[in-house]
Amino acid sequence: MEKEFIDLFEFQTRLKQGVECLFPTRIWVKAEVSAVKARNGGHCYIELSQSDEKGLVAKANAIIWSSRYRFIAPYFESVTGSPITEGMMILVQVQVNYSQLYGFSLIINDIDPEYSLGIKELERQKTIERLGKEGLLELQKELSLPILPYRLAVISAEDAAGYRDFTRHIAENPYGFEVRLDLFPALMQGAECPQSIVAALDAVLESGDQYDAVLILRGGGAKLDLACYDDYTLAAVIAQYPLPVLTAIGHDQDFHVCDMVAYEYLKTPTALADFILSIYEDEDARLSSFQTRMRLAFGSRISAMESSLDVLRSRIRGTFTLKMAAMESALRVLEARIGASDPRKVIERGFALALDADGRVMKGVEGRKAGDKVSMMFADGTIDCLIENVR
Repeated sequence: MEKEFIDLFEFQTRLKQGVECLFPTRIWVKAEVSAVKARNGGHCYIELSQSDEKGLVAKANAIIWSSRYRFIAPYFESVTGSPITEGMMILVQVQVNYSQLYGFSLIINDIDPEYSLGIKELERQKTIERLGKEGLLELQKELSLPILPYRLAVISAEDAAGYRDFTRHIAENPYGFEVRLDLFPALMQGAECPQSIVAALDAVLESGDQYDAVLILRGGGAKLDLACYDDYTLAAVIAQYPLPVLTAIGHDQDFHVCDMVAYEYLKTPTALADFILSIYEDEDARLSSFQTRMRLAFGSRISAMESSLDVLRSRIRGTFTLKMAAMESALRVLEARIGASDPRKVIERGFALALDADGRVMKGVEGRKAGDKVSMMFADGTIDCLIENVR
């Protein structure tokens, strides 16, 4: 029996007709923005989705033509205070379109700005407002990290890529800095995520260890997966936590209520690792600078002392030399004087020295009489004489 069939084009054409028959006019649809990409002066491409407690249940691609987008976008932002971003619940007026080549798509003609923030974003704004009224937004900022935060409690999923990136970045740092990391596992997404992280925070305090800070790591994900970090209870616990809490739970475009109340917020786990290492680098540089200053200060002082010692040594040497010269000069004068008064020197000049019988020098004839013995000392010998007459 021959089977009946139609070709693909005919099949697609019937689908197109059926879709256009079901939705002949524009219709308002509510959905969450799971992705958005707008080109300057061009069209805006939006991925719409819907999820329930089990996960994603519907998804569709939509486009806002540039002729409409240049009016819709500024009006939307003027009313909501925010551009169209991922995670928002929006109410859009769409024309259903089906192409035999490109399939199903939605052409957005209008967006209701009164609905634009969406349920989750509205709750987020209410949470921020409540935390502000309770004075919890800045409590963590009043704490301080130690000079070198060494003991760190990490709350994350053990198999999370963000946690692995963080630990590897710390371990492989080129400076050789060592940091103690203790993991406290928790669910990092889903409805039970806030309660699980709060339990991990309690476990850190109950551990008995004196931790310097707590790090909450995840590493990004879909907006729906990260909505738990806008939870009021979790944010309030973090805000009032007695230790500094540092967060890195999203990619560059993610910013959550938990980030707002944390001591420090970094975009990614790797960026948080760099932040921790930068503290060590700064302290290392400070100590190196201090060491250099000490070396220079003591080096200058020692050089000054050596210079003073050289001057003192030179002065002592100069003074001693002058004194020695003066003493030598005085000694020569004394020697000259002694030499001049030496009787032998007088005799050598042709004189004779008269000595009495006791060997004393005779200075005159007084007391001398005939018959006394006298010795006449010459340079080359002595003559013994008798006095014949005294005149």
